Amino acid sequence: MSTDATIAQDYSHPARGRRVVLPALLFAATCLSTFWTGAASWKPIVHLGSLEDAIVGFFENLPQGSPTAALWQAAAVSQLNFSQGLIYMAAVLGILLTHEMGHFLFARRNHIPASLPYFIPVPIVPFGTLGAVISMEGSEANRCEMFDMGIAGPLAGLAVTLPITLLGIWQLPAVPVAGDTFVFHNPLLFQFLIQYLRPDYATPAAFHLSQFNPFLMAGWMGMLVTGLNMLPVSQLDGGHVAYALLGRRSHLLARALLIAAILFVLVTERYSWVIMIVVVTLLGADHPPMADEHCELGRTRRVIGWLSLLIPVLCFQPMAITLAQ
Repeated sequence: MSTDATIAQDYSHPARGRRVVLPALLFAATCLSTFWTGAASWKPIVHLGSLEDAIVGFFENLPQGSPTAALWQAAAVSQLNFSQGLIYMAAVLGILLTHEMGHFLFARRNHIPASLPYFIPVPIVPFGTLGAVISMEGSEANRCEMFDMGIAGPLAGLAVTLPITLLGIWQLPAVPVAGDTFVFHNPLLFQFLIQYLRPDYATPAAFHLSQFNPFLMAGWMGMLVTGLNMLPVSQLDGGHVAYALLGRRSHLLARALLIAAILFVLVTERYSWVIMIVVVTLLGADHPPMADEHCELGRTRRVIGWLSLLIPVLCFQPMAITLAQ
């Protein structure tokens, strides 16, 4: 995800002004939070007692052997799945980091000031994170540069998300596991892949939390992040792409989408999206102007851009997570 923000520094001296410590600390914290939620089988609140057991078990076993042995003994005592946590952490951080570095590297290529990615650790939600953001000085970009920076992140992230999702689908058990409290509604692309690779699987439209493996959960999260960021509104990645394609006519699309989102929340009572709607409203549904809006995109960019607007249709599921009936 990328947002425009003013960065008061000369880009010819990025090392002097760009923050490094805070992004590094947030990245480390997100590694820990995604590891924890994966080890807790994406039920972090339920397994808080297990976390306490793991911490106590680690320090009790540390004097008797190596830190690695103490760690795995703590995992056995607490019944946390540390291997699953490590796999999920690596998969989801790989998706998010690739997405954000797509923005960052294209910003550097175009000499546009940009921050390092700021990851958002949230150890109490099933994913362990709410993604990451990067700040770019979009007012210095021309139309072509804004298009490239906007589209680079989602395409890079999707390139990593797809093989991870395939690994997760191949590891689905032959018979669906018994359900539990939460239902994860799968996006269209997720359903298509399941139906193609595992036609024997009976529930491609939705999974219970107990049906996920670490690759599948990371792939589900990756598609949610990619689809959400490609909505053509405000300063989301899709907003950058839509503005590059349509200019100020994209404002009508963005406003219509924001109104539709508000109506969706009111009708379906999916209040988990309220924070996102508030953030977009505060930022403004309209995309801010660019330094030069007369750069010709060319046929290749236009084809890629129009096709990319299908990403939310394929990857974003507005129902997301619901309670089982």
